[in-house]
Amino acid sequence: MKSILLVTLLVLFLGGAVAAQEPAAAPANTGATKDTPSSAAKYFTDIELVNQNGEKMRFYSDLLQGKTVIINSFFATCQGSCLPITRNLEKIQEALGDRLGKDARIISISVDPTVDTPGELMAFGKKFHARPGWYFLTGSKENVEFVLKKLGQFVENKQDHYNIIIVGNDRTGLWKKAFGLAQSEEIIKLVDSVVNDKPVQD
Repeated sequence: MKSILLVTLLVLFLGGAVAAQEPAAAPANTGATKDTPSSAAKYFTDIELVNQNGEKMRFYSDLLQGKTVIINSFFATCQGSCLPITRNLEKIQEALGDRLGKDARIISISVDPTVDTPGELMAFGKKFHARPGWYFLTGSKENVEFVLKKLGQFVENKQDHYNIIIVGNDRTGLWKKAFGLAQSEEIIKLVDSVVNDKPVQD
């Protein structure tokens, strides 16, 4: 397959629900104060998921807030595109170095939450040498589907999951996406551009 990198600035969220099959949309993280949540927090919400360690995590506050995030969807028993995409994520992890967990997080969300228990996700992550800062997420079917719909990644059949990696910088509101089967070097360049994006100065 010819490797093609799809780089698309995601549409700013202006209100209303995002259709499940539309490209992921995300709001610019503006207007936040100590007492007022940002538009990103309002859009993604703090719906609860569960990581590979069995820990409950609020989607926005514990995972996205103030970070650059690299997000994909997968399932642990997948024998197809999930494997090369996750290998690309492993290479992104290596490229991030000590920025992983500090400035950036990798977030892999199961499209098969009734089967993918935290233990299954832990075993899957170990195959790819996942370090702290790379989260494999499951949870109730309803909560996982809510998050996937917000990201434009929801599918009825797990075999139809998207081969897209979403990269977003919560601090600046810059969101891009890449074809997950592209050459890892191409995706790493995209990730670096989003991690290094600077907020617009007033």
